[in-house]
Amino acid sequence: MREVNNFIMKITETIKLIYIYLFSAIGLVLIIIGTVRLIDLGLKVYVFKQADVFYIPKIYPEINQEEKLTPEERIKREEEQRKAEEINRIAERQRTASNAIAFLIVGLPVFIYHWRLALKNYSIKSNS
Repeated sequence: MREVNNFIMKITETIKLIYIYLFSAIGLVLIIIGTVRLIDLGLKVYVFKQADVFYIPKIYPEINQEEKLTPEERIKREEEQRKAEEINRIAERQRTASNAIAFLIVGLPVFIYHWRLALKNYSIKSNS
């Protein structure tokens, strides 16, 4: 009977340990995601100010064969299109950079901390 009680206690302790580790991991993931999003927002507001800018160029009606543009009008339209494409390209690069830097700022310390714990745990087991 005593062996059965010890077995049940061990199973109960194991289940509690799994529960604690599982919810600790879930909490850590939520903290990391929230921190990354906050850092991303901060970078977009203070560093990459064009990251949320979406420039929409003027939309011109299609040109019929009968409707001819002067060379100056054609050059103006092409220049506006190039300018819009460049603004969108810069904004997209800044959005990408902001997101990547945010992940690095959060992910690197988390990785280093846990890697050191793993190495410390390994060295303790190796020395015993």
